Amino acid sequence: MRKHSVKSAAIVGATLLVVAACGTNKEEGGTAGGSCDTSKGTLTVGVVAPLSGNLSALGLGIKQSAELAADEANKKCTVKGYKLAVSAQDDEANPAKGAQAATKLATDPNVVGVVGTLNSSVAQTVQPILRDKKIPQVSPANTNPSLTRGNDFLTAPKRQFDNYFRVCATDDLQGPYAANYLVEKAGKKKIAIVTDGKTYGAGLAAELSKQVAKKGGQIVGQETVGEKDTDFSGVIAKIKALAPEAVYYGGEYPAAGPLSKQMKDAGLNVPLMGGDGIFDPKFIELGGKEGDLATSVGAPTESLATAKAFVDAYKAKFGKEDYAAYGAFSYDAANAIIGALAKTVDGAAWDESKRDAMLTNVGAYSAAGATGEVKFDQYGDSTNKVLTVYSVTSEKWKDVQTGEFTG
Repeated sequence: MRKHSVKSAAIVGATLLVVAACGTNKEEGGTAGGSCDTSKGTLTVGVVAPLSGNLSALGLGIKQSAELAADEANKKCTVKGYKLAVSAQDDEANPAKGAQAATKLATDPNVVGVVGTLNSSVAQTVQPILRDKKIPQVSPANTNPSLTRGNDFLTAPKRQFDNYFRVCATDDLQGPYAANYLVEKAGKKKIAIVTDGKTYGAGLAAELSKQVAKKGGQIVGQETVGEKDTDFSGVIAKIKALAPEAVYYGGEYPAAGPLSKQMKDAGLNVPLMGGDGIFDPKFIELGGKEGDLATSVGAPTESLATAKAFVDAYKAKFGKEDYAAYGAFSYDAANAIIGALAKTVDGAAWDESKRDAMLTNVGAYSAAGATGEVKFDQYGDSTNKVLTVYSVTSEKWKDVQTGEFTG
């Protein structure tokens, strides 16, 4: 089983904030073993994530964790009179496909919220579509800070979309956290940067670069590759000539794993480090080597007694524990939507007039979840700021440091 990251906190309240059963018939599953009133119909939580392609392992974990939250909701009768369904749309990690998925969900008046997206670049196309319909979007995985606070997020932050929220830490924390580890703990002063040029990877690398300079390190060079490239010999030759002590990759594991292997084969046997986009067993399978590093949001799931309920429930429902990097975050994102929905409906009937109240209630949501306290600040960002550094050790990810970025 892979290591998954979440923040330490009590999970006791999380399973209480889930939705009730619905449809034309009553369904079993009440808290006292009775049946839930589902006479008002079905309401839908959408999911937008890559369910096919190279990042489908992450997308599947997002989808199934949202389904788990809905399943528990239906058993708890959380939204009186309603059943909750999940409609999962495949964005293929492609912004245009994400826009199509969001448009499909936005045309359904019974969609009460959307869990997603995985990719920050996809979020940029999804946000305005859902905003125009006043549909809350809660991302388990978007880490680019501009999505919530705009391009001037450090000096002049401004809320971009009042319907958009996320339950994970952002790259203006993750990048510097990685830089501090590389320079101060790992002793790597000369660092080369390679990115895939996309919103997530470029933004993460930019934040790391600034912090490396603050800590007395040096960025010796920067190169860009295509996310679907397979031959990195040209880029490796360029950065090898610069004699870096580490290479930071801004992007995701499908390219990062082969890049690490080809670096070693070319005699550039230095650590490759990346963000949460490479933190997956697939990175190691594709060539990630001993000593490579990654940061990810939250603390390791397997270290938290408080996350046990989520892990056990996921395994019981799906027969395995492969909820991937963002499963627990997706579970909490879905429960934020569900908990807000229960408050919004409160025994009455759902209709379009309740969308403003729904957005208000998502923003005010606060509960103990699988990833810790689930709560949003004035920009829609998570108040969960915990991060973890992992190292490839004996062909597995091993956590080596957990904490918050402090400067």
